[in-house]
Amino acid sequence: MKKVLAAAVAIAALSLLSACATPTPYQPATGTAKYRPGYTDTRIEAGRYRLSFSGNDLTSRETVENYMLFRAAELTLAEGYDWFEIIDRDTDQKTRTVTTWDRDPFYGSMSWRFYRGGRWGRWGYYGAFNDWDRETYQFTRYEATAEVLMHKGNKPDGQANAYDARSVVANLEGKIIRPQPAQ
Repeated sequence: MKKVLAAAVAIAALSLLSACATPTPYQPATGTAKYRPGYTDTRIEAGRYRLSFSGNDLTSRETVENYMLFRAAELTLAEGYDWFEIIDRDTDQKTRTVTTWDRDPFYGSMSWRFYRGGRWGRWGYYGAFNDWDRETYQFTRYEATAEVLMHKGNKPDGQANAYDARSVVANLEGKIIRPQPAQ
């Protein structure tokens, strides 16, 4: 029970700190912090963009990559183009490890020991449980980035990095989770 409570408190605290109660919805990135969940797009020149989508700790790699592709297709259609090709693509993974320590306050405490285990006069921990409980959690965030070149007309056959924008929107629309309206 004690470990479950400690784990629940640690997860709740981390969730509150990162303000991440659900996976990152499909939305523009906002704010000025180093880490900004959502999509960004930078126009390099006409028909050429650098895109990214950053998820939080609850957003899967597949979702992050789908949202980046969806953004590329959405932007391609908004700019008046029909298909796009991905010139450069990468998905970055950032993992952090958090360890929580817990000690049962009812069984044991720090005290001065005059003799234990062949040593004289030292501080030590004693009690029914002679160890601290430790829980370790790993949290992983993904960010997908791509440089996209947009084209008009029919998508050429046989190009692995070429995508029909209308097909991408039609196929991924059902997987897109948009932000909930503020209540």
